[in-house]
Amino acid sequence: MDIRKIKKLIDLIQESDVAEIEIQEGEESVRISRTNNNPQVVMASQAMQAPAPAPAMPAAPAVDVEPVAPASNMNNAVKSPMVGTFYRSSSPESAPFAEVGQTVAEGDVICIIEAMKMFNQIESDRSGTIKAILVENGHPVEFGEPLIVIE
Repeated sequence: MDIRKIKKLIDLIQESDVAEIEIQEGEESVRISRTNNNPQVVMASQAMQAPAPAPAMPAAPAVDVEPVAPASNMNNAVKSPMVGTFYRSSSPESAPFAEVGQTVAEGDVICIIEAMKMFNQIESDRSGTIKAILVENGHPVEFGEPLIVIE
């Protein structure tokens, strides 16, 4: 899809009362969503193309995230297996995979990390109760960074 068409769509969205629009042309699709008067563009394509601007995710609603737990609890934290972007749910409209106080079993999906446009499900490595979520939704994470404390 041509970037000029996308810019025109963004301008039309800004001038109208429409909050979201999604358009598909063949295997390409564009979804433009307006939240807080800032248009967000998400592009997805399955065919190999020239490099395009990095996709942006719509702003996620604020969530209650506990402050970083003491160092003694870091031994119970599930750590990031890769560098990427941390997401608590599969989409902004979906419920989070895990909440503080929730009981999880070994192998349950507790979050997603996006790395190189691939969404990787992160599973709990043990059974227990979620005591803290250490990373805010949509924030970047490093390899080995503690994500969620499970006791």
